[in-house]
Amino acid sequence: MAPKTFAKSNIRIEIQEFLKLAVPLASAQVAQAAVGFADTLIMGHLGQQTLAAGGLASTTFQFLLNTIGGVVMAVSPLVAEAYGAGRKTQIEQIARQGLWLSLLFGIPMMFLIGHLDSVMILLGQAQQTVALADEYLDFILWGTFPALGFAMLRSYVSALSQARPVMTIVILGTLVNVTGNYILGFGKFGFPRMDLAGLGLASALSFWVMFLLLLGYTLKHQQLKDYQFLQNFHRLTPQILQKLVWVGIPIAVTITLEFGLFTVITYFMGLLGTEVLAAHQIVFQTMVVIFMVPLGMSFATTARVGIWFGQQNLEGARRAGYISISMAVVFMTLTGIILLTYPQQVVGIYLDIHNPENANVLKLAVPMLMIAALAQLLDGVQKTAMGALYGLQDTRVPMLLSLLAFWGVGLTSGYLLGFYFALGGVGLWIGQSIGVAIAGVIFLWRFHKLTSVYMPTLKIR
Repeated sequence: MAPKTFAKSNIRIEIQEFLKLAVPLASAQVAQAAVGFADTLIMGHLGQQTLAAGGLASTTFQFLLNTIGGVVMAVSPLVAEAYGAGRKTQIEQIARQGLWLSLLFGIPMMFLIGHLDSVMILLGQAQQTVALADEYLDFILWGTFPALGFAMLRSYVSALSQARPVMTIVILGTLVNVTGNYILGFGKFGFPRMDLAGLGLASALSFWVMFLLLLGYTLKHQQLKDYQFLQNFHRLTPQILQKLVWVGIPIAVTITLEFGLFTVITYFMGLLGTEVLAAHQIVFQTMVVIFMVPLGMSFATTARVGIWFGQQNLEGARRAGYISISMAVVFMTLTGIILLTYPQQVVGIYLDIHNPENANVLKLAVPMLMIAALAQLLDGVQKTAMGALYGLQDTRVPMLLSLLAFWGVGLTSGYLLGFYFALGGVGLWIGQSIGVAIAGVIFLWRFHKLTSVYMPTLKIR
């Protein structure tokens, strides 16, 4: 059951194996980000108030989803290690308990999302903004379980080096979302106009489509169907669940710290006014789409490093990690150059920059975009380096390092620059970018240290 690439490997072979995973996973992440991108475009056409409220709701939902999704992401390094060691029964057990985790965490998360309106008011958001945001959240919450289930299955097939159809499935889900946005958001083809509620419903439907399609693929694929993870699904395996939670909770906390930084910054933007929040949403959504590529690379890195880790081969693990990090650097450099060259054109994707009513939003968004473009190089490094650490099942130390980088440095400096030094939205972006940059440096250092050729064994767990 072990992969064939263990016996002999070099840089060329590792690049090929990495790209076989990274291309479909990164493409799938970009396509999935298009869900938020499409939502943002329609929100912009529905008005600045809708854009601000929808951006707040979407950011909050994605924050919660990615946080809980971090727990089920533990499936990837654990399955990859078992795959590398040829342990078929363990692979089935991990996937089975991963689906249980998706259900056990998804239900309370739905309840929380349904009561976020009072939380947003307590955090100082305007009553009208919260009322509009609540319309979106009341519908998208029904996509919580399938979104978590899809994240689990994506981690599962990636760890087994069978990620190619993920891209196609996500594209189909994205088409469902975009079509639903148009029909339900604007009330086309006889459907009532639902505005933000329609966008939330369309997103929920797209999550269900992607989950069911990927589940069907795992049950029908010639190689994957050998792993009967749905057999005896009613049986909980406490030992495997405990292992998933042990590895996954630090991942979830790390995601909470990272996305929590961006979420808190978004709420700070709301305190500065609707126009600042709208400008931030434009820049943030742009960076989210671009960031999906190194994020997809990081999933591939976790799988590749995890497989080598299952073979107790640190040289192979280091090679896999550095190949991913290097490719992320190249990609983020190229996109950074494009953003620095055409900032107004990027903002023009979301708003009519020739409309005088949008002049202030344009003026606010351009400098934010320039800061984000400069910072994204190390953003790509930190994400792929973190993926490499996850492949080694090193999750607790990165969690502590994230606390230091994202909140100790990023949030503190952002708040000081934005409010104390009166730099507004630009100051908040500078601060969070500093935090991300520091995270990139320390994660890279951690991975280099753990895979040192002078360490014949690696005992992290």
